[in-house]
Amino acid sequence: MRDVSRQAVIDRLRNGPAPEVVVIGAGINGAAVFRELALNGVRVLLVDRGDIAEGASSALSRMVHGGLRYLETADFALVREGATERNRLLRNAPHLVGPLRTVVPLYDRWGGTLAAIGRFFRRPVAASRRGAVLIRIGLTLYDWLGRRERTMPRHRMLPRDAALTAMPGLTRSISAAAEYWDGWVSHPERINLELVLDALRDAPQAEALTYVAAEGFSADGVMLRDTTTGETLRVAPRIVVNAAGAWIDSVNAPMGINQRMIGGTKGSHLVIDHDGLRAALGGAMLYFEAPDGRTCIVFPFLGNVLLGTTDIRVEDADGVRCEESEVDYLLAVLREVLPDIAIGREHIRFRYAGVRPLPHVDAATPSLIPRTHSLVASEATPHRPFPVLSMVSGKWTTFRAFGEQAADEVLRRLGRARSIGTQSRAIGGGAGFPADRAAWIATVARETGVAEPRIAALFDHYGTRARDAARAIAAGPDAPLAALPDHSTAEIAWIGREEIVTNLADVILRRTLIALRGQASEDAVRDVAAALAATLGWTAEHRAGQEAETLALLRDRHGAGQKLNATPPVCVMS
Repeated sequence: MRDVSRQAVIDRLRNGPAPEVVVIGAGINGAAVFRELALNGVRVLLVDRGDIAEGASSALSRMVHGGLRYLETADFALVREGATERNRLLRNAPHLVGPLRTVVPLYDRWGGTLAAIGRFFRRPVAASRRGAVLIRIGLTLYDWLGRRERTMPRHRMLPRDAALTAMPGLTRSISAAAEYWDGWVSHPERINLELVLDALRDAPQAEALTYVAAEGFSADGVMLRDTTTGETLRVAPRIVVNAAGAWIDSVNAPMGINQRMIGGTKGSHLVIDHDGLRAALGGAMLYFEAPDGRTCIVFPFLGNVLLGTTDIRVEDADGVRCEESEVDYLLAVLREVLPDIAIGREHIRFRYAGVRPLPHVDAATPSLIPRTHSLVASEATPHRPFPVLSMVSGKWTTFRAFGEQAADEVLRRLGRARSIGTQSRAIGGGAGFPADRAAWIATVARETGVAEPRIAALFDHYGTRARDAARAIAAGPDAPLAALPDHSTAEIAWIGREEIVTNLADVILRRTLIALRGQASEDAVRDVAAALAATLGWTAEHRAGQEAETLALLRDRHGAGQKLNATPPVCVMS
């Protein structure tokens, strides 16, 4: 693979032909359209003012789903698309996406019927729990809409005794339960990253540059500012794709586009370490309604448990965090459905929040805001010689379809024909995914001389990209990190060289699951920093600054336990 270091990319942009398309925003939608364009021969540049997947794309509920609740607002096309894309992801990214058994506790037969009719017509209604009849109808539709490329069983209804046997910790006030299957993603940030890496590997005319902000335009093109050095660079594209998510409006404003497109809502999640809670879930997700009718999720996640989510309108997407009132709410609704399990703040290992880039509409409640994605065109003007296509809204699960839609419009405007599709294209470590895991691990161990248990751990982290990591480890020198023995110095160095790393937080929070697993102790952060410093040529002063910034970020935004000013939360399914 060619050199993807910052300076190498900047040098090529200064000395080579201008990109035909600039994609602003390296979240999941930006990465998806970048890959589509790159594979189809377009000279495309992907930029982001921060890291890959630093915004909402690293703050989702870790679900891969069609969106069962969107049936009530008649978003049938969205649910069909989501269920189909879920099925494709189970095949295209099997290293990171898997099936998830889901249980829905039910409290009566007819509950929520009138409210559902109101939501169908997008009318504000009083919240109420959905009964067995509504859920059965919804799941029957869900199965039917997800029949294309089906990969999982259909739903079934469980009588009360069967539901309590399947999940003994459930509140005994239920009357029945429903069971269906959806998907979950262990590490969405890596899928986001691997879309970019795959494009760079397969398309030599494509470039990606992080920590570069788009700050306006002139007759010479788009002005980019390196946020690490302050250096500026101008590129003259024929088209700009704005995939900045919750920041779409702020990116558009300097380009003379003042139409408000985004009306985001914040979602927050807790990662909980509690043996009793893990055991009570029995490997399944609970998709449950609080007494006020709001919907939340809780499911086993990488040895811990993930609980979410809230839905709070926000005007400023910068610096959002999970507030203390949201913690109170989430723990309280969890106690309603699993009353015998005592969970407190002492069990929280990590918390995170992000802003969904929903369209700006005057919906009465956040849950009524449409989740369908759209491509909004702002045509060229005498002062801005290129059109801007803004990728508004969308669910994480449908990123490929949205990227395909946006790329097809770009190709049409460029006068090009699509030559490569991505419906069946593997992503990153899902390429060549083995039917026999043990045999693959044994083969790579023989090839590299790295012990099989180490290859197995790498495979769990990176899928078939574990072979590249193992080769880097075999080349040495290598040693386990003292505070993180599941990772090693050569592995972190490989990430630093090959995975577009600029800051320590990139690795702690996104390239690995160190933070999300609750393992980012001070010693762990310093161990990773040492391995990166040696690889990226950091001075002692720069390394110390990176350590301090990362520890402050982990403390202030992801679980310091400080009492923060809060907004009353509204909890719904993301």
